Amino acid sequence: MVRSLKNPKKAKRKNKGSKKGDGSSSSASNAIPSMPAKVWQPGVDSLEEGEELQCDPSAYNSLHAFHIGWPCLSFDIVRDSLGLVRTEFPHTIYAVTGTQANNAPNSIGIFKISNISGKRRELVPTKSNNTDTDMDSESSDSDEDDEVENEGPKAPVFQVRKVFHEGCVNRIRAMTQKPHICASWGDTGHVQIWDFSSHLNALAASESNVSKDATTVSNQTPLVKFTGHKDEGYAIDWSSLVPGRLVSGDCKNCIHLWEPASDSTWNVDNKPFVGHTGSVEDLQWSPTEPFVFASSSVDKTIAIWDTRLGKSPAASIKAHDTDVNVISWNRLASCMLASGSDDGTFSIRDLRLLKEGDSVVAHFEYHKQPITSIEWSPHEASTLAVSSADNQLTIWDLSLERDEEEEAEFKAKTQEEVHAPTDLPPQLLFVHQGQKDLKELHWHTQIPGMLISTAADGFNILMPSNIESNLPANAAA
Repeated sequence: MVRSLKNPKKAKRKNKGSKKGDGSSSSASNAIPSMPAKVWQPGVDSLEEGEELQCDPSAYNSLHAFHIGWPCLSFDIVRDSLGLVRTEFPHTIYAVTGTQANNAPNSIGIFKISNISGKRRELVPTKSNNTDTDMDSESSDSDEDDEVENEGPKAPVFQVRKVFHEGCVNRIRAMTQKPHICASWGDTGHVQIWDFSSHLNALAASESNVSKDATTVSNQTPLVKFTGHKDEGYAIDWSSLVPGRLVSGDCKNCIHLWEPASDSTWNVDNKPFVGHTGSVEDLQWSPTEPFVFASSSVDKTIAIWDTRLGKSPAASIKAHDTDVNVISWNRLASCMLASGSDDGTFSIRDLRLLKEGDSVVAHFEYHKQPITSIEWSPHEASTLAVSSADNQLTIWDLSLERDEEEEAEFKAKTQEEVHAPTDLPPQLLFVHQGQKDLKELHWHTQIPGMLISTAADGFNILMPSNIESNLPANAAA
């Protein structure tokens, strides 16, 4: 398992245009590096001495970077009241995160980022009738778009309020139904529940930077502080079906169930669920069954639990050859469970096939280092995002297959040579690079196509231009 940052030094943003090994990413500055001299296939090609990767900004509808000072191992996007499906720029987001600092006080950051700029691009550019001037025409159109986009404020507005946290924040999650309620796992071995409504309300009422909040850390008493775990942990998840229902898992193989007693109190079952022989790494509630959750462990297994059937797993699966670091339950296709392993592989299981033995319907060996985060898209049932310790964030569409006839037809239409890479899986949609030591990613459930990721050197907000969602016809911006 590879998780802990705990870097005693502040994270500094590196110049991605000159950093060797960084690919499809850029910082939030206006200085955008030029396109690379040749196309480089991540995971296939290697950089020679003196070579460097540069960002192609046309690959993104939006791309921004920020940090809150210290590295953050975990974060969560906070649901807001700005609209269920938002497609028009500029965007505003809310999130919570926790710091990892050994030699300084740790804190939870509640932040708002507004004026997130970008543009919606067509998947297939419109070609001019005059083939000799296609390149110039496209460049001119792009320049005009950039000029319009650059009118007004050029940078997102970042606001943060900080709350003191005892110890490093291993993981933090906001409740779906009551997003101002958050749970944090500390390296002190304590799980705490917080009410951040006052901070979120203050951020919502403010439209400008509040500089004093960036350095001021307030003291706040958590609603609950559970000390029943025998060790620190990283696994925690709120139920999307039962408001306030929570599970937390630790490095001593134990999982505890939390049931809400009121708006501000919880009853935690002191008798844990026990079935793993190694650290519990991740937990996920079923999106359709209120009493069912899944867990993954260092013991290389995934377990399915039913809280009505006692403290032992209802099913246990030998999932990978090494630690199972992360899992994600598909909310649009609830039979599908994704898992990522310490050996860099990730798998997709159809839980309907468990009784038949082999439930794996897809297995990928693209990444070269441990998988650190995996999450299904909330808008496309076949799409998921993966981050790895190899400094790559990848997006996959499992519905895609290579079609040689379609490639030949496209080649004939464009009258150009098209060389589709044979070394890369056809399901690989996008590769984002430029962040060092990627730790966690999340899709924004209210902004289709938006991803946020955290790493040792800060956060990225990205919207790849080739990730399109089938939005409802009456979707409100």
